[in-house]
Amino acid sequence: MTDHVRDLASVRDATERLLTAAAKLNNAAVTEPSRLPGWSRGHVLAHLARNADALVNVLEGRPMYVSGEARDAEIERDAPRPLDAQLADVRESAALFQGTADVPADWSRTVELRNGVTDSASRVPFRRWVEVELHHVDLGIGYELEDLPAEFTEREIDFLARRFAGHPGVPPTRLTDGTRAWSTGRGADTGQAAGDSGVTVTGSPAGLLGWLAGRRDGSGLTVQGGRLPSLPPL
Repeated sequence: MTDHVRDLASVRDATERLLTAAAKLNNAAVTEPSRLPGWSRGHVLAHLARNADALVNVLEGRPMYVSGEARDAEIERDAPRPLDAQLADVRESAALFQGTADVPADWSRTVELRNGVTDSASRVPFRRWVEVELHHVDLGIGYELEDLPAEFTEREIDFLARRFAGHPGVPPTRLTDGTRAWSTGRGADTGQAAGDSGVTVTGSPAGLLGWLAGRRDGSGLTVQGGRLPSLPPL
């Protein structure tokens, strides 16, 4: 069972790590490209702030975003701001998210995210944790996939493997770091043993996560039984 209280503590810790690291930047560095195509570091920080607001909407039963266009426009609007404004916005929006999550509620209820996706409210803190950790890496300021907490990396690999399970465009695939294993792609949602008729992808936890999350091209992974599958965008 998902422990939302523990996840909220992890979100707080991850947010503080990000804010401490980003505070060492300057206004010029905020305008420089991030590791996400077409986005500056300012875009990443603006997105993190607006995502916190959006998850408050989710927890309070409102649409996550007014529309995809409105979401994109808000990020573009906020991206050019100076560093101090960016950090204050990330900090204040994160505090609002934490405060909203601290209100007693039915954490077993179903909530709606973007594009009609639904999930248990108890998983919303983990989704926020994902945003903070991966976008910290995306800033390109010295925090790498290898620096992510081991628990986070394992859980996010499991989450993404489940996300691609049953996807018709992904062949049956077994993922392993040499100790743990996950199945994804066609057949994984029906209990089919992916390694029996598909490919096996082996690598470090950071390498597997980087490939699944679209942060690395998978060149550091070992593939047996075929070619490295092409994954759909997240």
